[in-house]
Amino acid sequence: MLRKEKICELLAVLLPKNIEDGDWGLVTIWNQEVGMKEMKELVADKDQEMVVKYHNKERIASFLKRYGMLLILIALMILMSLLTPTFLTSSNLLNIIRQMSVVGIVAIGVTMIIITTGIDLSSGSVIALVSVVVASMAHPGSFPLAVIILAGLGVGVLTGIINGTIIAKGKIAPFIVTLGMMTAARGVAMLYSDGRPIGNLSDSFKFIGQGSLFGIPVPIIIFFLIAVVSYLILNKTKFGKYVYAIGGNEQAAVIAGINVAKYKIMIYGYAGLLSGIAGIILTSRIASGQPTAGNMYELDAIAAAVIGGTSLAGGIGTIGGAVIGALIIGVMNNGLDLVNVSSYWQQILKGIIITLAVLIDSKKNKKK
Repeated sequence: MLRKEKICELLAVLLPKNIEDGDWGLVTIWNQEVGMKEMKELVADKDQEMVVKYHNKERIASFLKRYGMLLILIALMILMSLLTPTFLTSSNLLNIIRQMSVVGIVAIGVTMIIITTGIDLSSGSVIALVSVVVASMAHPGSFPLAVIILAGLGVGVLTGIINGTIIAKGKIAPFIVTLGMMTAARGVAMLYSDGRPIGNLSDSFKFIGQGSLFGIPVPIIIFFLIAVVSYLILNKTKFGKYVYAIGGNEQAAVIAGINVAKYKIMIYGYAGLLSGIAGIILTSRIASGQPTAGNMYELDAIAAAVIGGTSLAGGIGTIGGAVIGALIIGVMNNGLDLVNVSSYWQQILKGIIITLAVLIDSKKNKKK
């Protein structure tokens, strides 16, 4: 860009008389014309620079939104590996995923519910009810494995449908309905088992939670198969589109002709199905039916969903986020155990993380 001094020097050669006599009129006119041209070029350059900066910020924000939780998981794994050398062993990593497979499966169902602005506090108690039912049928020589599995899944689906029906048809808040189911299902589990563990399970049933295929524990295989199927349901089917539509704006979904009540019942039924699968895996892994099984699992599942980016305001959430959220909790629990951190402190830390995740989600919604 030419400065005024340079312009004057140039004009002094071309127009020496005007300069010497102090007649700056022509100089001023010429300077303004050149200045306007340069200003336009400068503004264009600035606009282009601002556009580039804006797009760069958008790319970074989009990248962090999509992969932020994955980066946190990787960073947490690196931190735990520095604190204890046994963390990154293959056996320990498989153990983490196997331990979190039950919570991860429940978290997938809870994610779908939260996307519709709902909540499910009953999943832990449903796991306990399924646990004692399948354990009572899994004694050696009692029932075929397929029948046992169908019974467990049926209990889970039934509780989910009851939740969904009361919520959708009775117009009662999901928090209240699922809180009632949490208490009732736990009570039924206690009555059914007389408050005692049920053991003596068949080897074929125990294989579900304790066996391996090609060196990979069966619970991990089931977990990731469910994650893939649920991803396809949520992202590639009409059902999945309706889930997001109901969570985004339920009134608009009704106006658009979506049978909201029907799909809410289906969503809670699917979540109940996943709780049933989780109950079967847990019972098989610990080789007994426990009426106290699944205690606080519902909160871990909700935490996994929220940490994974599912918005409590509804309409936002992914299956991948729920899986990563569950793994973050699993890595944190396992790493803190390895460095001998008290379980009490682990609960405090988990509570802080959940609160921060909800706070971040709340601020995002306010900005929108």
